[in-house]
Formats: sequence, structure tokens, C-alpha cells
Amino acid sequence: MSSHQILQFRADPFVLSHCCCHVRLSGSLTLQSPLKQPFSGLRFRCRRTFHGGVRSSATEDQSNRKKEAPVLETAIESKRVYPFHEIEPKWQRYWEKNRTFRTPDDVDTSKPKFYVLDMFPYPSGAGLHVGHPLGYTATDILARLRRMQGYNVLHPMGWDAFGLPAEQYAIETGTHPKTTTLKNIDRFRVQLKSLGFSYDWDREISTTEPDYYKWTQWIFLQLYKRGLAYQAEVPVNWCPALGTVLANEEVVDGVSERGGHPVIRKPMRQWMLKITAYADRLLEDLDELEWPESIKEMQRNWIGRSEGAELNFSILDGEGRETDKKITVYTTRPDTLFGATYMVVAPEHHLLSYFVSAEQKQQVEEYKDFASRKSDLERTELQKEKTGVFTGCYAKNPANGDAIPIWVADYVLASYGTGAIMAVPAHDTRDNEFALKYNIPIKWVVTNEADSCDDAKQVFPGLGIIENSSSLETGLDINQLSSKEAALKVIEWAEGTGNGKKKVNYKLRDWLFARQRYWGEPIPILILDECGETIAVSESELPLTLPELNDFTPTGTGEPPLSKAVSWVNTVDPTTGKPAKRETSTMPQWAGSCWYYLRFMDPINTEALVDKEKEKYWNQVDVYVGGAEHAVLHLLYSRFWHKVLYDIGVVSTKEPFKCVINQGIILGEVQYTAWKDQEGNYVSADIEERLNEYQQVAIPDEKVMKSGDHFVLKEDPSIRLIPRAYKMSKSRGNVVNPDDVVLEYGADSLRLYEMFMGPFRDSKTWNTSGIEGVHRFLARTWRLVIGLPQSDGSFKDGTVVTDDEPTLEQLRSLHKCIAKVTEEIESTRFNTGISGMMEFVNAAYKWNNQPRGIIEPFVLLLSPYAPHMAEELWSRLGHQNSLAYQSFPKANPDYLKDTTIVLPVQINGKTRGTIEVEEGCSEDDAFILATQDKKLEKYLDGQSIKKRIYVPGKILNVILDRINVKVTTK
Repeated sequence: MSSHQILQFRADPFVLSHCCCHVRLSGSLTLQSPLKQPFSGLRFRCRRTFHGGVRSSATEDQSNRKKEAPVLETAIESKRVYPFHEIEPKWQRYWEKNRTFRTPDDVDTSKPKFYVLDMFPYPSGAGLHVGHPLGYTATDILARLRRMQGYNVLHPMGWDAFGLPAEQYAIETGTHPKTTTLKNIDRFRVQLKSLGFSYDWDREISTTEPDYYKWTQWIFLQLYKRGLAYQAEVPVNWCPALGTVLANEEVVDGVSERGGHPVIRKPMRQWMLKITAYADRLLEDLDELEWPESIKEMQRNWIGRSEGAELNFSILDGEGRETDKKITVYTTRPDTLFGATYMVVAPEHHLLSYFVSAEQKQQVEEYKDFASRKSDLERTELQKEKTGVFTGCYAKNPANGDAIPIWVADYVLASYGTGAIMAVPAHDTRDNEFALKYNIPIKWVVTNEADSCDDAKQVFPGLGIIENSSSLETGLDINQLSSKEAALKVIEWAEGTGNGKKKVNYKLRDWLFARQRYWGEPIPILILDECGETIAVSESELPLTLPELNDFTPTGTGEPPLSKAVSWVNTVDPTTGKPAKRETSTMPQWAGSCWYYLRFMDPINTEALVDKEKEKYWNQVDVYVGGAEHAVLHLLYSRFWHKVLYDIGVVSTKEPFKCVINQGIILGEVQYTAWKDQEGNYVSADIEERLNEYQQVAIPDEKVMKSGDHFVLKEDPSIRLIPRAYKMSKSRGNVVNPDDVVLEYGADSLRLYEMFMGPFRDSKTWNTSGIEGVHRFLARTWRLVIGLPQSDGSFKDGTVVTDDEPTLEQLRSLHKCIAKVTEEIESTRFNTGISGMMEFVNAAYKWNNQPRGIIEPFVLLLSPYAPHMAEELWSRLGHQNSLAYQSFPKANPDYLKDTTIVLPVQINGKTRGTIEVEEGCSEDDAFILATQDKKLEKYLDGQSIKKRIYVPGKILNVILDRINVKVTTK
């Protein structure tokens, strides 16, 4: 560094302690942040010392404020463009101390209510990443808006804290799951509070607390008493090596996620909930909900209601005679019955062992073992190769008396329909593939009217005209009928002959409601030792709490870990005094999250799940926000429980959630991939068909540049790269911790950026450098109200706001902003609401003053998005109390009217440009505006005028004269 130039800077030592500083000879300074991004924003105020004195880098001259006059400064800028590091902790402490967002137990029920809820988070050990606050910020903006609009707002937070991760960690480390869970909850709570969310923390609940799961157990007992909770033998994921039952998410490609051990499907007695009893109501009531149609369609498909027929096929013995055993199938296409040329049963079918032939028995048993190693999803995958084994047995097609072979195949599930199908290979693609593979006859019985069956050798799954479908022996003839007519006739015939009946079927299965785990709600059931009868624990004995265990490892026998708590398990039936054992399975993680929205209404009630009057007031959740991954099961299970509670009089509504919104996913930052050949040379990605022959290589951002529509290597632009953003995960190393963002940019900047990234419901790609734009907007807003920093970088107390009367232009800018922001928040178009505020700030910087009547309403507009800054500005504007309950500004329609018109301007009768004027603008004012217009100025400057022709609202025509009279604007 030159001795003639000495750099001096003043900065918060807190900033410097988190930076790596690199001083360049040019006199500039680069600071690198923990996010690997250079600091930017408000500048470090640097002074350059020259021979002859010191020249200051900043000025307080108000006349230069509106232009943001450049000051002598270095190229580097720090994040401290405004003192967010002081403001945000200050207001978080204030809110907590004053319980600002507490919703009283006894609210004024004459006021409207707004219940806005985030989907229950699971407090994982990893804490939050920047994807989590997306939905939380949206609900917070809505909650803050409604409070300021005079609503009673219920905006709570709690924890869905039972679950597998804590138990797996306990098994690996010996740490009790409760210890881990409480630690994780503490971390989540701190992170959420650091983002300024206006939750009512007095209502915080956790599913793991006995005071909470007492009522989860109570709901189970109501289900049990009504026959909606029962036990049944169902296939589960059993891992012999680990000696335990695994949840579906713990099985990957047929092996355990932990250890990679083989997993098989084996039947085990489990608790089930009869959700199928509510299938029709779950389907019908969807029409009344303000949910995205895509979510409702997913629920409809999951319920899967269909109308068809159950048909009976008699099993034939070795001599071809009918036995008294029948295989019942369900079909939605009874019109194709004559085309059934074989049958398929699931490997778990209850009659399989009865009819399999001696010659095929070993092969069938081997196939059953093979199928048991696959999940239901793998077995029903449409693209997988179809496999199966002939059972050596035949059944009788009831329509024509033909003997058709019975096969066993894993693409048929015992849990769906009857566990058996009639296969019609001419009119079902899957059946056709199977028939072609195993040389099974194919018979066409449905055709388009334009074709004949003999010519149509392709699979035709559609509806049409029936042919080749009559039998004198059975008396059934459906030839030449339409598919619909034929189906009705087959059902009528089947019911008349005892061969079947009309049937409505559902894909929806009863809910498996037991886990062989420790860390879950105990099921409040006793099993009598002498007979195995199940007895409900008395409601007065709830909660049935988890016993303390030091060993959470699987038993190796299939018995749950709770079976190790011998003194807890062994008990007596209090009614009869007979010895009994407690149920040792626990409830699934879904249980606690099925009804938590009700407990938030009345979280400390010890006498009831929820007070009836409070439930009637808070009613449905008005807005429920969460990820699309919960669009089916969580919502379906919650709706099921809610309907049961409605039936027994606990709740007053048929549905729990009035409006559901799925936020998009925030993906990790874009990663770039290149390919190399065996010699280590780069290969361009535009040869897509051969890329699998080469090795993938990750390319860092600094080695990438954009060329047209593609990304290429800087060192060799002929090498095209593939950019892709992935879902954030620790395994990919692309997780961004919000704590780091808050440290460098502040919580308000993070909130604003997540809302500004794009439409709320769309997936978006995180870009750390992108946050700087909204951070600069907040800095400009701060300086607009507070003024420029002083020479030491600090800001003076107070504001630069004046008590001047606002101009018409200022009022119009404000009220357009009010209308825009209000509409966009209520429509959850948060990004365009921010754009409206940015437009206002841009306009305000052109004004000579900042009237209080304009700035104060704008601060209130800003507050749902950036509450910390808004609170500080409100305080500095002279207000003693929080703005949380101030009235939200309302747009005045008088200021929303567009009263400007575009006026054509002619010079000597020829149109040379246009100007914008107010309606009713005078001729003189119009002429002045014309002379100030850059495009028109060259025609008028220094010219003499003969006359002006002005038609208000229509045209201004300036006739020039040769006499040298200079144009003036006076």
C-alpha cells in the first residue's frame, strides 16, 4: 500500500470478527461472509488521507438525500446497511416480555376470528434450513394483517415430536429419546423466534407430553368403543437380522435403511382403524372445501371409489369337477367377463394353499418367498416385468363354463379388492403383457363400432360394442350391447344365478395403527391372559404414560421394546381382577398430528379435549399451510378423526380445514455437472445419448459462465454443462442454514427474500446472492425514514419525516401501494406485494419531503413482511406501543383513479411527441410540460411562437414564427 494513501475504516467489531479481510493495493477491501458471499449493503465509511488533509466520505446535506449522492468509499460494503443486528433482538425481547401476540382465553366473540396454522413440524436434530420458513413466513404475514384489521387471531406453534429419528438415535447412542426431543425442540424454538414469527407461545404443545397424549389416547378409546379400532393379521416389513418390524420409510429397495439387511413381508397381528367406514363421506365432503383442485383429486384417487361387480369363479378339482370353494373377484368391467381367459391370485391369498397342486407346490412356495421381499409399491409398479407361477389348478368361468388356469403373481395385492382378479388380456394392458409372456390364450370381446373383433389384435381397454359373448349353457347373451348395457345385464344375471352381485369398491385400505416401537403414544388396551380378550383402559386412568426404559433396542422376536418393561406390562383388569397385559405396540407418528389444531384452541383444559364454546368460536382452521407431501395421508387421517369427533358431538363442523395451501419447495443452489472421458478430457453435455458412458464431475460456480441459453466452462466454452437444483439435504451438502442468513442479512431480509423469490405455491431455487436485492430495499426504506448515516456509520435518533401536508402525487402513490399490498397479501401473492412497496419507495426518493401522513401508513404496510424494521421505525416516529394492533391502512378510492391523460403535441401541425397531463390541465401548464419534455425540447428551445392551439384533453399544437422571440416557461 502506498505511503501516500492510508485506508482507515470504522466498523462494528462484531462484523469484523466474522469476516476474512483481504486488502488490495488499490485501496479496496473485500470481506467474505460465513455464507461465502462478499458483504454488501451499507458501506464501511472509509477515509483516504492525502498530503494536505482529510477528505470525508459522507455528507449529511439533505438536498443530496433524494439523489443518494455517491460518496467517496471503497468498493466493499458491509451488511450493516441498517442496524438490524440491534433492532431485531430488541423487538424480539419486547414481544416476548409483553406477550404481544398472546390470544386471550376469553376473546371478544363479537369480533371476527382468523385461525391460521402451519402444519405441525417434526423437530429434527438438524434444525431448520431456509426451506422451512417459507410457509411460516406466509402464515405470519396473514396473521399480522388480520390482527391489524381487527380480527381475533389464533396463530400457534407446537411439535409433532414422537417418531423414528429420535428412537434410532437412542438405539445408536443410548440417549433417551425424550432428552433428544427436548433438545431439538429448544433449538427449533430459538430459530423460529429469531425470525420474528408472531406465534402465541403460551399455546405451545408437544405430542410427547402426557397432558397432550392423554387426549390422543381418549380419541383412540372412542374409536375402539364404536368398532372403528380392531386387530387383524396384516403383512408388515420384518427384518430378521435386526429382529424388528420396520416402517415403510426404513426400507429401501428391499433392505433395511440401517445396515442394508434383507427385509421380508410377514403377517403380524396389528391394530387397525376402520377409515373405510367413512370413505363415502371423505369423498363427498371434498366438494365443499376451498382446497386446490390438485389436492382434492389426490384424495379422490387415494380413496379410489369405483362401481362394478363381485363375481364368483368355482375352483375345479383335478378331474375338472366343481368344488364348493370359490374365488371371488372384483371388476369394474363385468362386460368383459367372456374374455377372462385366466385368473391371478395374490401370493397371500387365503385359499392358495388349498387349491395349489402337489406338482406346483414347491414352485409356488418359492415364489411366495420371492414376493414377500418386495414392497406393495414395487409389486404394483406398472413398468416392472410381470412375473408369476401357475398353481396347477383351474377355475370355471361362470359366463361360459370354460376352465381357465389360476396363476399366482405379485402384481395382485391381497390388501386390494378380494386379492384375486379375472384376467382379460385382450382388454387390459397389464393382463396382456402377462398373457404374452406365458402363452395364455387371448380372446377379444369388446370392439369399436367401426372394427370387428377378428381384425382387432391390439389391446383395446376402452368401452365399445360387445361380441363373442353368449352362452346357451349359462343363458347369458350380451352380444351387440354397449359396454354399459352389457355390464348392467351381467350384474343382473350374476345376482339372479348366485354368481355375483353389484359392488362399490375403494382403493382406500383401513389404517394400520400400530408400531413395534418405544417412542410413541401407548395404546390404552389390556389383553386378558386367559383368553386374549382386549379391554379398554378406563378413561379415568388416562394418560397411560410411557414407562422409563434404558434399553430401546429391538427384542429380536418381533415383540415391541415396551415388552421389556415387565412390571409395566403385567397388570390386572380392574373390573374382574384377572391377570392381564398391556398392549406393547405404540401409536404411529400420525396419531398426535391428527387433532392438534383442536388442542390449540384450548391447550390447558384438563377436563375435555376442547371446550365446546371455544371450538364453536374458532371453528375450522381458516388457512392451513404446509408441504404437498402431506396432501394425502395427513389430511385424510385428520379428516377421518374429525368426522368421528363430529359424530360424537366433540366438534361442530364436518371438516377441520377450510382452506389448505401448499407452498412450493425451495431447492438448493444450482449445481453444475460436466462429464469426462477415460483420458480425463471434458465432454460436452449436448451429446446426451452417450453421456452415460462418461464420468460425472461437479463444477464450482466460479468456473462456469453463461453462453446464450446454456452454461459452459469458462476455460473452454465449447463444453456445455448441465445445471440442476436439488431438494436441500445433508447428503447433497446443499443445505443453507437460516441462522447464517440472519447473522449476515437479518431476519427481515430472509423473510422478504423468501416471499420475493416467486409465486408462493411454485418451487424456487435458492440463491444467496439474490437476498442482497431485498436487503438493499430495506436499507433504502430505512434511509428514507431515518436519513443517511453519520460519518462514523451510525444513524441518528429520530427521523427525517416532516409534518407537511401530503401532496396529491404523494397520496396517490401511497394509496395505490395500500391497495396493491392488501390485495396481494389476501391473495397470497406475496412477491407482487413486495414489488408494490418497492415502487412506492422508488417514487418517494424523488420527493423533496417525507410527510408523516404518508410515511406512517407505509410503515404499517411494511410491518407484516418486515416486522422488526417496521416496529423500530414506528417507535422512532414517536409511538410508545407496538404497531401489531394498529389499524391496517385502507385505500381511499378517490386516490386510485387514474386522472392523467396522454396529450399529443404537434409542432406546426406535425405530431412530434406526447406528454402526460392531468385532466383539466390548463393550456399554460400543458405548454410548460411540453417545453420540459426531452423529446420536444429540441423543437422548441430558442424558437419563436406565432400561436398555440389547445383543445383540452385532445391536442396541443404549437405554431412557430420566424420572428426571433425565445420561448419561455413564464
